Amino acid sequence: MDTDSHQDPTRLQLAEAVRMACIQAMRRGYQDAATSGLCAEGALEAAIGAVQQLDLETLVQVE
Repeated sequence: MDTDSHQDPTRLQLAEAVRMACIQAMRRGYQDAATSGLCAEGALEAAIGAVQQLDLETLVQVE
């Protein structure tokens, strides 16, 4: 692991923003799919698809 990343708050903010966006997308995708009647496996696939559709350009614009 790169020890410099522990000292760079911008990189850490970016990593945290990406992590939170992935978690939120997965939760939303899974919940939407499960509500629509998909089985657990289908809902998981929908959650993964939600992460794949994240707008990374927006995420990397950490302020």
